[in-house]
Amino acid sequence: MDARIRSFLARAIATLAALAWALPALADGSAVLGPEVLIENPGHCIAPAQEMRRNHPDMLKHQRDITVHAGTRGARVSLNACIACHANRSNGSVLGSSRNFCQGCHEFAAVRLDCFECHQSVPDKPGAAATPLAMNRP
Repeated sequence: MDARIRSFLARAIATLAALAWALPALADGSAVLGPEVLIENPGHCIAPAQEMRRNHPDMLKHQRDITVHAGTRGARVSLNACIACHANRSNGSVLGSSRNFCQGCHEFAAVRLDCFECHQSVPDKPGAAATPLAMNRP
């Protein structure tokens, strides 16, 4: 057998063996690489992590529309609630480093993070009324 064919077959067998080992882990999402972000309140989200990773933009847009058009505030899905749970305890924000929740995930996925051009990136003080369009600018 030609050396090139033997080399090709050896690489193909090695690739198939690696896939056979990795596929079960990939199927349940456990072997998928992700950002290394601090999760300050693990296990308390409104939906499983995989669902939130995929659907949080749509959930937030839907709630935005309800808030803007119907005036409904304090709903189950809200940017303020997300920030209150996911803000880094050391700097009190979801921004500021690639280990902070929102910034880290968006940097990892190479997705523009534009929520905080208008909204604050730190939670409201306990007991304070939510500020829906609290500007990040002075």
